Amino acid sequence: MTRRDAFAVAFAFLVLGSQCFLRAAPPATQPSRDLAAPTTQPLKSADFLRFIDNGSAGGRLETADVTFKNADGATVHLVAAVHIAERSYFEALNENFKARDAVLYEMVKPKDAAVPNRDDPQTESHSAVSQFQRMLKDTLNLEFQLDVIDYTRPNFVHADLDAEAFAAKQEARGESMMTLMLQQMMRAMTQPPPENAANQDPEAAMQDQLQDLIKMVCRPDHERQLKLLIAKNMADMEETAMGLDGPGGSAILTDRNDAAMAKLKETLATGKKDVAIFYGAAHMPDLSKRLTAMGFKPLSTDWRLAWDLAIRADQPSAGEQILTDLVKGMDQQ
Repeated sequence: MTRRDAFAVAFAFLVLGSQCFLRAAPPATQPSRDLAAPTTQPLKSADFLRFIDNGSAGGRLETADVTFKNADGATVHLVAAVHIAERSYFEALNENFKARDAVLYEMVKPKDAAVPNRDDPQTESHSAVSQFQRMLKDTLNLEFQLDVIDYTRPNFVHADLDAEAFAAKQEARGESMMTLMLQQMMRAMTQPPPENAANQDPEAAMQDQLQDLIKMVCRPDHERQLKLLIAKNMADMEETAMGLDGPGGSAILTDRNDAAMAKLKETLATGKKDVAIFYGAAHMPDLSKRLTAMGFKPLSTDWRLAWDLAIRADQPSAGEQILTDLVKGMDQQ
């Protein structure tokens, strides 16, 4: 097995295993929700990220652009992002952002670091997170956000904590990735199981997930089969991530959302009337609550295709690809 295929299988086990521990059952497909009329209901993770299951034909992973408006005529778009997606997804965002007065974007980077420039390799991020995301995008045959989005446009505004401030916030909270993981474990253990898992045998649920993994490895088009498995869990993973806020909040969500909202108020005060907030989907429910408190109302949602999960039956299986790589490797020796 090649390093790439070994990583793909390991990642699939990681995703499926963690979801089994937290939820004890695979998540149901989220229904579509139309916000054509103003709503008084709080927006949730399903309003910003959804998986559409098309059965044997595959499926779609989509993110939302939810439009809010206030009585003064100012418009704010909460543009949920997945950081690894189809090139067409990021290119469509580039076109959409040209029409905005300002695009407030997330990025925890050193205070004096240059703005990412997709045309300048010297500005490429070498953080562990970025390197992991690049490895993942290669495995899934997708694109990485920093490689396609044009952050050099004049209407792009950094609206996040810098790396130094983020580290200080974490230290002040006594927060680290380990403490956040432990917090999530405790939260999962004290929550009642979802209704669709109440009567399901955990061992049977694990067997179902392992069967899906076997199908991914053995069937044609294993790359998209892997993406399909991950996409089915994505919305649930984002909802889990939102739990990081907890009663006292967190640096990774609460403090960064504070920075985004402070920059939004500053931007609106300059007279800009059409503003986008381009952040990860896990941040969006909290940001929507804050916008509502400022007098904004959600009016409409545009869904964007992030992952095209249509099954291509004419592609080689993982086993065939592994054997092909093995033969090529022998020829090169």
